[in-house]
Amino acid sequence: MTHLFDPPTPNLPDPHDSHHTHNPKDDTKDHQDSVNPENLDLSEAPIDSQSVLRNPNFLSLWSGQVFSQIADKIFLVLVIAIVSTRFQQAGETISGWVSAVMVSFTIPAILFGSIAGVYVDRWNKKTVLVSSNILRGALVLSIPLLLWVTKNSVLPWGAPTGFWGLLCITFLVSTFTQFFTPAEQSAITLVVEKPKLLAANSLYTTTIMAALILGFALGEPLLALSDHLWHNVGQEILVGGSYLVAGVILLLLKTGETKEDLHRDSFHLWNDIKEGLQYLNHKKTSLSALIQLICTFSIIAALTVLAVRLAEVMPEIKSEQFGFLLAVASLGMAIGAAVVAKLGDRCSRQTLALIGSIGMAVFLGMLAVFCDRFGLGLVAIAGTGIFGGLCVIPMQTVIQEETPEDMRGKVFGLQNNAVNIALSLPLSVAGIAESYFGLQKVIFALSVIAIATGILAWYIARQLVEQ
Repeated sequence: MTHLFDPPTPNLPDPHDSHHTHNPKDDTKDHQDSVNPENLDLSEAPIDSQSVLRNPNFLSLWSGQVFSQIADKIFLVLVIAIVSTRFQQAGETISGWVSAVMVSFTIPAILFGSIAGVYVDRWNKKTVLVSSNILRGALVLSIPLLLWVTKNSVLPWGAPTGFWGLLCITFLVSTFTQFFTPAEQSAITLVVEKPKLLAANSLYTTTIMAALILGFALGEPLLALSDHLWHNVGQEILVGGSYLVAGVILLLLKTGETKEDLHRDSFHLWNDIKEGLQYLNHKKTSLSALIQLICTFSIIAALTVLAVRLAEVMPEIKSEQFGFLLAVASLGMAIGAAVVAKLGDRCSRQTLALIGSIGMAVFLGMLAVFCDRFGLGLVAIAGTGIFGGLCVIPMQTVIQEETPEDMRGKVFGLQNNAVNIALSLPLSVAGIAESYFGLQKVIFALSVIAIATGILAWYIARQLVEQ
């Protein structure tokens, strides 16, 4: 999120809100925010994660996220484990089964990301956060019953009934996640003061990366342990229980919202989505931040696919150990998040994002050159992750800082939709490109994309400063 300065124009009012009245002071405030969107008191001491955690509402929100993220990351491991033990035949490749699972998990992100954000604008954020976790937990806990009821049952076209039921549960879990994500982003801005948003986002990103590492490195052992403790239902208890714990913790959250805050005289779904797009077009720094966010996540997604090939060309590890490389990248992003939390307020958002883009480009170039060298390759992957954190966190913060409360669900829903597409498309494109052009050329191309996106976003911000 390259952020910074906005053109000196006031925020657009919500055309559906008949209670909106113009206050000339708002124009002054918007102009001040355009010059200093961070709106920071530079005389304050640096804000770190510990100071943010002293906020009881943020602590509740973050604690709920910890359990929700752990459940999210282990859920797919659970589904694939069920497929391999119950549906995959001896001598049959699991790729087709896994592809079906990934499609059912990805489609809701593409279909409902923006729509969910529009509804979240009109719903109490705490209610959305609690109910989405409770519903996901209930769905996961229903899997053993589903598998028992559909045992040995086959649909007319020969597919196992239990597998299709599992796909439906995966689809619904992912659908409820689309409502959870924009509500979570909106809730952060409700319970955290503006100067502390960077530290809050740093802590959130660290948590997400830690959950990724846990999912890749410890997901399978944790599922095996839970199955040993509670035979046949332990795995579902671990994942579903984590969602339920998140929901219970979030009951303690107080966002300060009232019914008046959520009131709207009319509701037009597609018009609201259009408003979100128009707002982003009006706020050039938010739009450029979103573009850089999308490109950064596209690079990360492409590396996720290429990690299998990287593990194959590194003689020290096997191709099926690609998760280790992804865990290193996740650890790097967690380190980057910690750096941003500690030092992020000492320079502008745009500078942080530009440094992150340049760093990603350098380490991606290093990875391309040393892709078959285990030690140097790990250094390059970790470096890419560190500087990726320097891109993602400031970009996310700028969008939160600039987006008014009545637009947050729409904007965060569009962001969620765009990021999910950015994470999905490279899953197919990167592998095909690697087979045609080779591993080194594709990684070099990612390096060029990283630095070009960073420079473009920085240039847009500088142009707005000069206006």
